[in-house]
Amino acid sequence: MRSVLFFICFMAVCFQAEAQFRTDTLMRLILADISDTNAQKIISDPEQYRVQIIYTQIDRNLKGEAKFTNHAFHVDPAYYFNPASMVKMPLAFLALEKLNEMNLPEVNLNTRMRFDSSFERQVAMDKDSSAADGYPSIAHFIKRALLISENDPYNRLYQFVSQQGANRKLTEKGYSSARITRQFMGYTDEQNRHTNGIAFINTTGREIHYQSPGYNTDSFNFPPPVRIGIGHINRNDELVQGSFDFTRHNNISLEDMQRMLQAIIEPESVPVKSRFNITEADRAFLLKYLSQYPSETTSPKYNDSIFYDSYVKFFFSDASKKIPAHIRVFNKVGWAYGFLTDVSYVRDTLNNIEYMLAATVYVNSDGIVNDSKYDEETVGFPFLKALGDKFYTYELSRKRKIQPKLNMFGINYDQRDPLDKKAAIRIADN
Repeated sequence: MRSVLFFICFMAVCFQAEAQFRTDTLMRLILADISDTNAQKIISDPEQYRVQIIYTQIDRNLKGEAKFTNHAFHVDPAYYFNPASMVKMPLAFLALEKLNEMNLPEVNLNTRMRFDSSFERQVAMDKDSSAADGYPSIAHFIKRALLISENDPYNRLYQFVSQQGANRKLTEKGYSSARITRQFMGYTDEQNRHTNGIAFINTTGREIHYQSPGYNTDSFNFPPPVRIGIGHINRNDELVQGSFDFTRHNNISLEDMQRMLQAIIEPESVPVKSRFNITEADRAFLLKYLSQYPSETTSPKYNDSIFYDSYVKFFFSDASKKIPAHIRVFNKVGWAYGFLTDVSYVRDTLNNIEYMLAATVYVNSDGIVNDSKYDEETVGFPFLKALGDKFYTYELSRKRKIQPKLNMFGINYDQRDPLDKKAAIRIADN
């Protein structure tokens, strides 16, 4: 047993040692200029904090066509971090793509749905009290997944797209690091391969399309063991000495996440194969809910003192909990096991600047994984805010050959109805 454990640890160390990190000169210069001591501590020890940062400059020509230029700090697509809720982003994109390719006249993103329980531990669903009409739909799942990063909507999108469908599609599009293996349900590997039967229902209750239960027959190409920490809490809530095994967990590199979001922000800026096959109306829907605030939304109606405007905008989250009206952040975040990640596109229509910023950091000073005791509030969130401040300030001073005239993509954001007396959601699984 000791020999086996030694071999696993040895292989994990060897795998990490083979990492090929990329750091660009510009990033060194920008990051060296951050005065925040917490941020400098993390930047000076990127291996301990498993930091990766991508800053993307956007320059437009006279036709308005955008050129995206990435600058990296300590970036390696093979260097593991847990994506957590970041996986909700590609599943939202793929769900709309699947609807578009199904091409069924009566089935769209707002069509009511029913989820059957088709395999052990699966959970049926035919109502959603947070929706205006009380029924689940792809549109409402995406709203909930993006607005405050709820977990069950991700599970339902996973069940609709399927484990097999998601991984095949992302591989075809060139997002080679992506490996979507699990729902947020505590399922075994085998249970995650099964997906529920799903019915689409019209407003009279008639079933108009049925998607049979699915099973993924494809195999996964898992990496060498990915083990992190000095101890972990197991399924029985017991402390186990030894690292936590992330090998079979979900995975997407920071580079692929950045490209996925770029493919929605500016589809023409990525290769055709890397784009998502969605309509312009679908893209407008995604842009809206990637950037809308919980306080603006009536359905779902979230308590905006708990789920404040910058709740899932890590680069702009501070004591005010507000973001200036001329700035919108189109993004997705993830946080779990001590990993914090944000992949954002920032558009400022007052100063006519736009850029992308993506970062991940690991903040778990006691080395115990899965104990819910992480340094998020004291170390992680302040670090990401310091990064956000620095790159926003840098963009304000950056000279462009052509100054763009930016708007908010013509998005009409929702407004909370002041007469709505419905109780606001205060607790959510996210």
